[in-house]
Amino acid sequence: MKTYSAKPAEVVRSWYVIDASEVPLGRLATVAARHLTGKTKPMYTTHIDCGDNVVVINAAKVGITGNKLADKKYYHHSGYPGGIKEVSLEQLLQRRPQQVVELAVKGMLPKNRLQADRLKRLKVYAGAEHPHSPQNPQTIGVTHG
Repeated sequence: MKTYSAKPAEVVRSWYVIDASEVPLGRLATVAARHLTGKTKPMYTTHIDCGDNVVVINAAKVGITGNKLADKKYYHHSGYPGGIKEVSLEQLLQRRPQQVVELAVKGMLPKNRLQADRLKRLKVYAGAEHPHSPQNPQTIGVTHG
């Protein structure tokens, strides 16, 4: 019996919606990452991007446990000396709640050539409205743990 290896032409992409209301950020990120990589499909192949499209709604209402709102920091650097910037999770949730979910999912994805293409299939919205209803997305339930 031969081992099956998926071909890029054979990949069929589905659409999924995840409601982030009161769902812990880490659980949301792992479920989204599993669907983006395609690990939920029987045809999963490591070197082929066979994942699905994921839409996350209500990103502004994502659940944060413990003191992470004040303690968790996000850093980026301008490239100049002394150019490190720091923002707390609370500030980032107020300013750009979509970026919090995107960074969490990016951290859960494998660091390889396929990561950028997988992140393009992640759509995050702060509110409950999204423009992807013509694709007939299925709803994914995430346990609140």
